[in-house]
Amino acid sequence: MSHETSPRYVQGLAKLREIDGQAGEHVVASLADIAPDFARYLIEFPFGDIYSRPGLDLCSREIAVVAALTAMGNAAPQLKVHLQAALNVGVSRDEIVEVIMQMAVYAGFPAALNGLFAAREVFGANDEQPVAA
Repeated sequence: MSHETSPRYVQGLAKLREIDGQAGEHVVASLADIAPDFARYLIEFPFGDIYSRPGLDLCSREIAVVAALTAMGNAAPQLKVHLQAALNVGVSRDEIVEVIMQMAVYAGFPAALNGLFAAREVFGANDEQPVAA
């Protein structure tokens, strides 16, 4: 069985599409020429195994990811992808801002500021998107 037909891969790809839409697929495709195995791991483990678990809903998972990436302070590209994912699964802009502000207590003001700037960028990009009819 090829990895594209393995249950973990199929489940992971479906979950990735549900959460990230095309953005997640672009990340995976961008790895095809340098690390295709890593792209497969990215689908199978985080999305096929972890995101697919029943213990948390997708909003809660994305809130946790936004908090973690904000606190890391060095993952702006991934934070932007997950800010969009949080919006995609129903987390409000106000909730996102509150989560990022909360990180100032634990990760410091610079990390929270960087997170807020990333959120402003993602929110602004969404505002520029044409509304589908």
